[in-house]
Amino acid sequence: MSKFEQAFLAVNRWILIFLLAAMSVIVFLNVVMRYVTEASIPWSEEVSRHMMIWLTFLGSGLVLRSGGHIAIDNLQDALSTRNARILRVIVFLLMVFFFGILFYYGCIYVSRTMMQTTAATEIPFGYVYLAMPVGLALMLVHLFLIARNWILHREFVADEDFDATASASL
Repeated sequence: MSKFEQAFLAVNRWILIFLLAAMSVIVFLNVVMRYVTEASIPWSEEVSRHMMIWLTFLGSGLVLRSGGHIAIDNLQDALSTRNARILRVIVFLLMVFFFGILFYYGCIYVSRTMMQTTAATEIPFGYVYLAMPVGLALMLVHLFLIARNWILHREFVADEDFDATASASL
């Protein structure tokens, strides 16, 4: 694994860790405040929802690289090695196209929602929806980093912290 890839993964993971920790603290404090003082934090639900949106999009690339997304493997299992590779190339190109289209329309959506503000924090919705193009750009980077081994050998990146095949066999 290259130095760039190691740094890229570390930054991606630490951002996710920070977002999940911050979201957990906000929700916990809101519950405690509600039961102790009978008053909740007015912006906690909104901010935690926005953090969940960012978590979803920023984390999807990490799940992609380890094979954790839902997939149907029956067709490539039935094909010869050569034809299965061709199928994976086609799937790869479709994924690049799909992520690119979603990235493009996500950018349009962000620009169109910059004038609308959220109810509690009054920040532009565009900052919340920016998670979509940023997450898709990260997914494209992750996809290109794993493409060669996935296409040629049907191998995802082995990760000691996450094993998608172990959860599939349960």
